[in-house]
Amino acid sequence: MRATLPRVTGAIFAVLLTASALAQQTPIQVTANLTDGPRKLYHSDTEIPVKAGPLDLITPEWVPGTHQSYGPAKDIVGVKFTANGKTLAWRRDDVDLFEFHLTIPPGVTTLHAHLDCIVTTRVSQKIAVLEWERLMIYPAHIPVKDIPIQPSLIVPAGWGVGTALTPISGGSWPVPAAGATTKFAATTVEQLEDSPIIAGQYFHEFALAPDISPKHYIDVVSDFPKDSNLSPQLLEKLSNLVREASAAYGSHHYHEYHFLLTLSDVAGGEGLEHGQSSDNGTREKGFSSPATELSNADLLSHEFTHSWNGKYRRPAHLYQPDFATPQWGRLLWVYEGMTQYLGDVLAARSGLKSQAQYRDMLASSAANLEYKRGRDWRDTEDTAVAASIIRHVNPPAWNNWRRGQDYYQEGELVWLDADTLIRQKTNNKKSLTDFLHIFLAKGGNTGPLIVPYTFDELCADLNQVLPYDWAKFFHDRVYRIDPHADLDGIERGGYKLVFTDKPSASSRLLAHASGRGDSIECWYSIGLRVNRSGTISDVLWHGPADTAGVSPTEKIIAVNGQIYSPDALKQAIIDSKTNKGPIHLILQADTFIKTADIDYHGGERYPRLERVNGTPDYLDDITTPLVKKDDSSPIKFGKENSDQDEQ
Repeated sequence: MRATLPRVTGAIFAVLLTASALAQQTPIQVTANLTDGPRKLYHSDTEIPVKAGPLDLITPEWVPGTHQSYGPAKDIVGVKFTANGKTLAWRRDDVDLFEFHLTIPPGVTTLHAHLDCIVTTRVSQKIAVLEWERLMIYPAHIPVKDIPIQPSLIVPAGWGVGTALTPISGGSWPVPAAGATTKFAATTVEQLEDSPIIAGQYFHEFALAPDISPKHYIDVVSDFPKDSNLSPQLLEKLSNLVREASAAYGSHHYHEYHFLLTLSDVAGGEGLEHGQSSDNGTREKGFSSPATELSNADLLSHEFTHSWNGKYRRPAHLYQPDFATPQWGRLLWVYEGMTQYLGDVLAARSGLKSQAQYRDMLASSAANLEYKRGRDWRDTEDTAVAASIIRHVNPPAWNNWRRGQDYYQEGELVWLDADTLIRQKTNNKKSLTDFLHIFLAKGGNTGPLIVPYTFDELCADLNQVLPYDWAKFFHDRVYRIDPHADLDGIERGGYKLVFTDKPSASSRLLAHASGRGDSIECWYSIGLRVNRSGTISDVLWHGPADTAGVSPTEKIIAVNGQIYSPDALKQAIIDSKTNKGPIHLILQADTFIKTADIDYHGGERYPRLERVNGTPDYLDDITTPLVKKDDSSPIKFGKENSDQDEQ
C-alpha cells in the first residue's frame, strides 16, 4: 500500500515518542580528540552507562551512503575498557568482527572505553575530517535511533570547526579557544553517525541564501590560507543552489544545513551525503578556475539533494535498524539515480554550469552508457543489487563488460525520461517537480528524519501527477536487459546524441582541469582507454581494438611505425578515414612484446547533443531556474579563523 500523509505524520509522531523516551535515558558521552590528526591518528574516550553482566559493544559496519560494508574496524586500535579504575578483559566476536564481548563486574554503572583510529584519508597537516564511525562504540543489538549519545570535540589550537551539530559549551565558536573541549547537544547514535565534522587551521564559514529559512552555511577548510576564502561569485551560485533546491523540493528536513568542504591535494576527494550536512572534498584548487569549477559543479548539488532523496526518503531495505545489518541495494537507481539527475539539473539552474555545459556533460554520460557492453548481460537493477561488490573496483580492466555503479548515470537518464514524459503529456504544464513536492515533501518541513518508501509508493506518487503505467515504465528501463541506453528523455527533450570529429567545449575544459589536456579520447573510435604513457586501462568489449586482440594493462610502444605518443595515436585515428590498411600497434604485454592490427576507418568520434528542429526544447526548460533572480539578496559572511595569514 502506498504511504499517505497520515502514515508519514505517524512516523513523525513515533519519532517524538522516541525523543521523549530518550530524554529519560542517560546518554553515552563520547569525546573525539583530533589533535593528533596531522600524525594520522584520532582518539576517543567514551563513557557508557552499564549494569553488571554480559555486554556486547559494536562499531559501525554498514555506513549509510557508502552502499557497502565500509566500517573502519581494521583501523581501530588501542582498544581499552576500564571500570572503577580496573582494566576489563574483552573478546572480539568470531563472526561479526565489529563486535566486542565483555562482562561488567557487580557494582559498575559506567564503562570507560578508549579507542585510537589510524587515519590515512581525509586528513593532512592542516585539515582533519571526522566521520563518527571511526570513533564510536555503543551497545549492540539495539536500534541506533534508540541509543542516546552526547558528543564532545577537541581540535588543535586555532583550528576552526564545521558541523551541523549544535555546540552548547566550550567557549568561542566556530573556532574553539586553545585547549577547549566543545560539548554538543545530545543526539542519537543514528544521528551522530550522520553528523560529520571538518576542522582546519585555515577555516571560513559563509552564510548562504539569507532569505531562505532554515539557515544554510558552507564551512571550508584548506591546506593553504587563500583557498578557503571562496569568491563572492561562487558564493552567489551556492546561494542560488539553496534557493533552487528549496523551490524544487518544497520542504526542508533539517534544523540548519552545512555544506562541509575540504580543499586539499592530500585530504580532498570525497562526496558523502548526510541529513543536515554533506562531506565534500576536492583538490586544493577545486573551485579556483572555470575548468575546475565545472569539474566539481555537481558535487555540492548532488550531496545536498541527498538530504531529501536518500536521507529523508530512503528505500525500505537501505534503511536498517542498526549499522550491523546489511543494506539492500535495490532502488539505488532512485536513491542515487534520481539524485544524479536532480543534482545535475540544480547545478545548471543555480549557475554552477551553463545550460550548454549541462547538455555537453549529459552527452558524455549518455554516450558512455550506450557504449557500456556489460548491459548485454546485466540490467541496471543488478548494478544496484550488487553495489557492495562492484563499488570501487580497481584496476578497471574490462570495466565496460563488468558494468560498475551504473545506477547513477542510468538512473539519471531514466528520470530525465520520466520528466520529459510528464512534460509532453501535460503540454509542459506539469513536470517531475510536481512529483518531488509529493514524494520528498511528505510530512512538510521536519527535522532530521528517515521515512522509508517502496517501489509501489513511488509509482503511486507519480500517478498523482500523471496517470500512467509507471511500474511498466520502470520495468522496461531498469529491470530488463537492454543493449542500448535510455535516450528517450534526450530525444523527447528536443535533442539527439551524435558523434562528431571535434570534442565539445566542455570536454576540452574538463580534460584541462583533470590534467588530461594532452591525452587522447579514443573510446568511441577504436575502443581504448589509454593514458599519456600508453598504458591501456580498458578495452571496449567487441570493439575494434578488442577484435584485434588488444587487452587492458598492455602498453602501446609504437603506432604505425612511430614511437607512441598521444599525438601519434590521434593522427593514426584521423588518417584511418583515408588509409585502407589497419592501425598497426606494437604493445608490451606483461614482459612480452606483441602486435595488433586494428581494422578501423571512422576517424575521431566525440559525443554531442544536436538540436532537433521543430521539437519542444524541454532540456532548456528543465535547466531554467525556478526562482526569479533577485540581485538585491546579499551574501552574508560568517565567522572566520583569525589565523588566516599563517603559512
